[in-house]
Amino acid sequence: MLTDRSALHQRLDKATSHLETPIAVVDLAAFDDNADRLTARAAGKPIRVASKSVRCRALLERVLARPGWHGVMAYTLPEAIWLVRSGVTDDVLVAYPTADRTALRRLAGDEKLAAAISIMVDHPSQLDLVDQVATPEDRAVIRLCIDLDASWKPGGSLHVGVRRSPVHSATQAGTLARKIATRPGFRLVGMMSYEAHIAGVGDDPPGQALRARAIRLMQRRALPELLTRRAAAVRAVREHADLEYVNGGGTGSVATTSADPAITEVTAGSGLYGPALFDAYRDWRPTPAAFFALSVVRRPAPRIATVLGGGWTASGPAEASRLPTPYLPEGLSFKGDEGPGEVQTPLLGAAAEQLRPGDRVWFRHAKAGELCEHVNELQLIDGSTAAPAPTYRGEGHAFLG
Repeated sequence: MLTDRSALHQRLDKATSHLETPIAVVDLAAFDDNADRLTARAAGKPIRVASKSVRCRALLERVLARPGWHGVMAYTLPEAIWLVRSGVTDDVLVAYPTADRTALRRLAGDEKLAAAISIMVDHPSQLDLVDQVATPEDRAVIRLCIDLDASWKPGGSLHVGVRRSPVHSATQAGTLARKIATRPGFRLVGMMSYEAHIAGVGDDPPGQALRARAIRLMQRRALPELLTRRAAAVRAVREHADLEYVNGGGTGSVATTSADPAITEVTAGSGLYGPALFDAYRDWRPTPAAFFALSVVRRPAPRIATVLGGGWTASGPAEASRLPTPYLPEGLSFKGDEGPGEVQTPLLGAAAEQLRPGDRVWFRHAKAGELCEHVNELQLIDGSTAAPAPTYRGEGHAFLG
């Protein structure tokens, strides 16, 4: 009997046999199953899809058509404008502050765009930039969202988490909300806090038992502090604005974040593709849905098969967790002193014995949407057939630059 992975290997090879490598694919059955499992974990709260983790319009539209999903968290303002104008959604939150004056000018000059898009702020100087582009009396009202820093600061000096917003305390959040309320041409509609040290850090890194225990301890202590501080910040901000949404979380914390009474919606994206970094999570692991294939081009030794290309590493700290994972056939690994290369990648292991030039090796990317930066289209696998769908890169949009 074929194992599940062997069956997947045969299905991917069959569906893409007419295509030349490199190929990137998304298995729609796994994608849809991951979407439904994330919805269940959100326990009735809507999920805003993180576009940076998908980067394919067809798949954004697919997940937004499913119950429980509503709105997009974009990563640039030009992208948000394109998503609205192309009809993907009429509800976009731009996750990061923008300094794109051209995009701000377009937003300020279009009532439809201004009604659909919220931009992120964490300091009054970002409002000054908008006013420099278009004065309040000459523009549409700009919708704003405050980014509350979710990091944990035990003792006041130690910083655990990513470096995002300078707004950390409830007092700081309330002060910024008050300043926004006094500025004409703006409307504060949302608040976001992304607990990267909880949602974005796997608590079961393979082969690192001590680190795993340290991560779990950190997360157990950090979460209660965040829940208390976030609730206080929401109350402080609501004194100055009628918030439409309070956003939080990511794939790795959907269940935990949705249980927070202060949160009205959660964000997820990576869990739709199930990249390799999520193998380090205990609570929930998505089904791998996104893969890329490279062709074997030579056999330098009996237990080595070399594929063309392979250096599709992910962003973040320069460590092994950011490397792609040889997935199909099972039993392959990188050569320690070479790793995945720019033009060739030697693969070691018993499975290499059976590979010949022209055979394919399927990999999983470490992160989700970054896979789409390497290809112009994804092959969407439905059963044993494949249909192409352009990635953001394939659509050729300027916001990628």
